Amino acid sequence: MKKRISITINKNLISDVDQLVDGQKVKNRSHAIELLLTKAIGANRIKVGLILAGGAGVRLRPITHEIPKPLLPVQDKPVLEHNIDLFRRYGIKTIILALGYKAEKIIDYFGDGSKYGVEFVHIVEKEPLGTAGPIRKARKYLKGTFVVANADELKDINLNDMYKVHKQNKGLATIALTTVEDPSKYGVARLQGSKILEFIEKPPKELAPSKLINSGLYLFEPEVLDFIPEGFCMLEKEVFPRLAKLGRIYGYPFTGQWLNTGTLDEYDNAIKNWKGFRSEI
Repeated sequence: MKKRISITINKNLISDVDQLVDGQKVKNRSHAIELLLTKAIGANRIKVGLILAGGAGVRLRPITHEIPKPLLPVQDKPVLEHNIDLFRRYGIKTIILALGYKAEKIIDYFGDGSKYGVEFVHIVEKEPLGTAGPIRKARKYLKGTFVVANADELKDINLNDMYKVHKQNKGLATIALTTVEDPSKYGVARLQGSKILEFIEKPPKELAPSKLINSGLYLFEPEVLDFIPEGFCMLEKEVFPRLAKLGRIYGYPFTGQWLNTGTLDEYDNAIKNWKGFRSEI
């Protein structure tokens, strides 16, 4: 619920505020002030993030025989650190690292998070739990809306805007969708408006329902945890289809850069072409 108030501020500041109004994302002066205050005090934002960093990196062998995939450098920084930087950029102070393969090397490198100004919580799999199992394992830390990201992708995305859309849709999950020229290698989203009806796995290019694919970044409400059973579980095959049938999962297409590092060719491309974060906060 909103409440009308009166404020007195410097007229030059009013001019600066008015320059933010574009009639679309920022509808008027009051909306601009509300957005600035929300950003300044950290209200209505994501407070906890989880990064899935447990994979063995089989497609990157022989490199990953020695170095766990999350520690592979992209432009002099481990790919996992780029994801940590994304979360830090949006004020996320508690970051859960879901680890598995060579977990001790990752823990030794990153420590407790103090040198990054955050707190790391380490969740270590004794055996592979898939993409959903580690999230259930971290359940006690996930009280409000939280963000989950794969550790092996580089994503330039406005998490504040995604959060706003997620809350407007009132879904249980929102998947960040990126556009690719050839979607035949991915799970492709079939949408009705912003609602995801299903993901079609690796369709022929000419039969793909869109060019929008799962980018490996999600906003979840804690209720999603009730859809994840104990043990090994995959978000893509078990959780998302159930949420889609209930009409509780939405897509958030974004235009920022997205690069995978899952294969040697993709890793080479990421090193050469990652441009860093350019999306507005």
